[in-house]
Amino acid sequence: MAKKEAKEEEKAAASLEEPRTNPSVEDTGMVRNSLTLSPPKPSWFTPGRLLIIFCFINLLNYVDRGAIASNGVNGSPKNCSANGTCTPGTGIQGDFDLNNFQDGVLSSAFMVGLLVASPIFASLARSVNPFRLIGVGLTVWTLAVVGCGFSFSFWMIAICRMFVGVGEASFISLAAPFIDDNAPVAKKTVWLGVFYMCLPSGYAIGYVYGGWVGHYNWRYAFWGEAILMFPFAVLGFVMKPLQLKGFAPAESKKAFTDIEIAFPEAQDKNSKQLTQHLLVDLIVNFNKFLFKATSNNVNQFVRFFKDMKVLLSDKVFVVNVLGYIAYNFVIGAYSYWGPKAGKNIYNMNNADMIFGGITVVCGVLGTLAGGFVLDFIDSTICNAFKLLSTATFLGAAFCFGAFCLKSMYAFLALFAVGELLVFATQGPVNFICLHCVKPSIRPLSMAISTVSIHIFGDVPSSPLVGVLQDQVNNWRETALILTAILFPAAAIWFIGIFLHSVDKFSEDNEDKVSRIERSKTTPLLEDENAETTQACAEP
Repeated sequence: MAKKEAKEEEKAAASLEEPRTNPSVEDTGMVRNSLTLSPPKPSWFTPGRLLIIFCFINLLNYVDRGAIASNGVNGSPKNCSANGTCTPGTGIQGDFDLNNFQDGVLSSAFMVGLLVASPIFASLARSVNPFRLIGVGLTVWTLAVVGCGFSFSFWMIAICRMFVGVGEASFISLAAPFIDDNAPVAKKTVWLGVFYMCLPSGYAIGYVYGGWVGHYNWRYAFWGEAILMFPFAVLGFVMKPLQLKGFAPAESKKAFTDIEIAFPEAQDKNSKQLTQHLLVDLIVNFNKFLFKATSNNVNQFVRFFKDMKVLLSDKVFVVNVLGYIAYNFVIGAYSYWGPKAGKNIYNMNNADMIFGGITVVCGVLGTLAGGFVLDFIDSTICNAFKLLSTATFLGAAFCFGAFCLKSMYAFLALFAVGELLVFATQGPVNFICLHCVKPSIRPLSMAISTVSIHIFGDVPSSPLVGVLQDQVNNWRETALILTAILFPAAAIWFIGIFLHSVDKFSEDNEDKVSRIERSKTTPLLEDENAETTQACAEP
């Protein structure tokens, strides 16, 4: 009996020493569990700090737009009198001897890069970590702005401005979904309002910044912007990458392959067999790489057009963007022609400062107020449409009435109230863009919304209003016609109230994201943010 027990002990000891080339399911599970433990949460990178970082980046984007439009940076062309006496030009226009058409092209060149690159970055978010895409975009932006400062011709600075738009496209498409993911449930629209508050603020700061730096040298304005943006570009690469809701990290697929290959190899003590394993793995992985390289572009295009079909068939999204286009048509023309109209109608001194001050104050207060109101009345798509249509209608009425008055002070009072109401739309309109589609399509939703409001809104509005003024030759009448377009915008958003709409924030993507896939890239807020707002009921 003792001999039998001794033999059994020897067999057990031998089995422990033998390498196991076919690990059990339990062993594999233990290794996978040990490799997929979530890393500790970052101690300082909180949702609030994410919002602050994105607000600074957004502010710098619009500071750049305001700076290049300022008199200090944009400058003035060379002017020659009838007797042949010429005064040298200033700024970009003077250095490159640009006519007004070239100057207009230069001011909107960044829009070309923005419109082309926005859908591309939104589509890439499916296969590349979106947080890293923002880092790539900000790097392109920084280098392009430096190039603007070193430009020696019209064409060089025009091309650099296009790449500024390319760099901005990644941030514009992806920042709002990140904020929406990590904002507290009860303050989602407020956080979006804070983010979009940087638009009017950035423009105004850009005017002042460009005018001040332009007194020394217009090139310094661009170099200063690059210095300020550079840390944020670096941050996009060095910080723990976040993952958007509904997207499976590309790294997760590789993690499964690495585990399945590495585990048996780690147990193989025979160097010859190990070499054979490595060669086979190298050949297999190389073939996989070639296959992915040839099929990836095709898959990207197919996926993009599939998502576009889903997006454009969504009535809620289409109605929201149509109203946004009409709204942005007016706001874009206001920002360009407003000071000139005020100066001609009311003989304002310092019309730029007056309109700039009104825009900053009303833009900040109105944008924040719109977010607070929507969160207070419950953040649903129906309520967002109600707020959009009501605020836009009342704002249009106040602005229209303001241009009918003869007193400058009465005009300023009514116009300020009108702008306060009009800017209250920024949070709700973007809330609808983010919540009317599945999480996997949100970056594309923001990209197409941005492209649409620029192509059909503020880009054509300024020249069309100029053509109208040439025909009418009456700034009051031109301003009234322009302001009246806000009423159709309110009507379009009013239609949205009666559409059947469901908040799809928590709807799963067709590609299930497992726990191991979230191990390396997790949201800053976990389960407390999984809750969604109530679906919008039909009225």
